[in-house]
Amino acid sequence: MGLSDLFSRRRKDTTDSDTGASNAPVQPTKALPKFLATLSGKQQPLLLDLGPVVGPSLTFFGEQLGCKIFVEDLAKDIDRQVREGKPEDPAAFYAQRFPQETGSIDGILVWDLFDFLDKAAGPALAKQLARILRPDGALLALFNTTAPAAGAKPVFTRHVVVDPANLQYRPYPGQQARQKPLNNRDIQRMFEPLRITEQFLLKSTMREVLFRKPIS
Repeated sequence: MGLSDLFSRRRKDTTDSDTGASNAPVQPTKALPKFLATLSGKQQPLLLDLGPVVGPSLTFFGEQLGCKIFVEDLAKDIDRQVREGKPEDPAAFYAQRFPQETGSIDGILVWDLFDFLDKAAGPALAKQLARILRPDGALLALFNTTAPAAGAKPVFTRHVVVDPANLQYRPYPGQQARQKPLNNRDIQRMFEPLRITEQFLLKSTMREVLFRKPIS
């Protein structure tokens, strides 16, 4: 879904993605400025956001960097599959879910989506993201480093870009529980041939990882 043409009418609109938890704490980010630097200087870079529609974030990337933005809310897909009890074959599903041409996207915002994927779905999604990312393009992903508490209710997060150095995490209820944390070696293998160029372990227990796709 292309969203670059929606900014003018979204200024006064409030969507479901922007309601609730507006008083959530603001968290510092170290990887986002690095990600932004990979997009700066490009004329209308193509940005793929795998989270739900978040108005302030769309405005930031559209107005500050002139991005053409596409949003693919994969959390909604995961919730639907859990709710219906009909998980689809991950390789076939993600191949169909991303019709973008190989090497066509400048930047991808994954957020913490991989925390909710099992051992089959994670590599299947990573393969498609690596395919559509442009050579020298960047992918930003967040990974929780602590196991979910026993009995905790499933919760997704809307990541709101407050400014280049800060994100606001707005929780909202979901259907899929967070999975066991991935270790660094598993993350590296999953995203090959992308290379980890930056990673930061934050006080919030989140690991921010910036990947780049080799030019050759």
